[in-house]
Amino acid sequence: MEKLYPHTGNAYIIGITGAPGAGKSTLTDKLTRHLRRKGLTVGIIAVDPTSPFTGGAILGDRVRMSELTMDSGVFIRSMATRGYLGGLAQATGNAVKVLDASGKDVVLIETVGVGQDEVDIIRIADTVCLVLVPGLGDVIQSMKAGVMEIADIYAINKADRQGADQLFAEVTHRVSQDAQIREQLWEPPVLKTISTEDEGITALADALSRHRDHLKNTGGFSDKRRERIHKETLQMIHYELFRRIESHLAANGRFDNMVESIMNHEGNPYAIIRQVLDEYLHMPRKTRN
Repeated sequence: MEKLYPHTGNAYIIGITGAPGAGKSTLTDKLTRHLRRKGLTVGIIAVDPTSPFTGGAILGDRVRMSELTMDSGVFIRSMATRGYLGGLAQATGNAVKVLDASGKDVVLIETVGVGQDEVDIIRIADTVCLVLVPGLGDVIQSMKAGVMEIADIYAINKADRQGADQLFAEVTHRVSQDAQIREQLWEPPVLKTISTEDEGITALADALSRHRDHLKNTGGFSDKRRERIHKETLQMIHYELFRRIESHLAANGRFDNMVESIMNHEGNPYAIIRQVLDEYLHMPRKTRN
């Protein structure tokens, strides 16, 4: 990753997120075909949930997009969450960097079916498209969801279904309200799509292009990527420290002794945390590694 990193930062990264059954895979497939007709190369990362019981994942998105695998200008990488929350896998960020460094013009990330507060896609994507669909529960409740706050574009998919017009009206009203309450440079467009029929895909691609231009013209790209680097670097420090300290404590069974001490009220986790960190940070460097 260190050797690849200097070659990153050129791809336009789009997040496709939404509830299970919203049609994210089909929308991703159709959008990719549209981008390819414009001569752009595309990388796709499709994240599927891992079973908490078997530890396996179906990785069905790769099957749904099987025709695209014959296109040399498209690379599809399925990955399982492996218990990682937030709608992505822990390795998604690095996978994006690999596709970016390989020269892909656009990288599409299709998240797992996310819930209200699973919004990790905003950490990685330049543009987030939230896919909504009529008939998947209380629309008003969905308006309260954290995932509604991160969208740059809303796609009302399966717009031929009953209730699509109402959903479109309510989301449009919500966007308008937000624009009045909060000062925003970009007002998210609300679009209707029927991905199975290839309807609305051109309008969606145009909206994505407009948002990309908006980010370029307003300095949004730099702001987003600076924030991304900030959070990503802190996260990498967190994981590396955790890995090293866990390895150090597990080497001699000391961690198990700490757990027993806490269980028996001979110690408490807060004091032990301070003790472990002080001890680790004052260890000789070779020992820490």
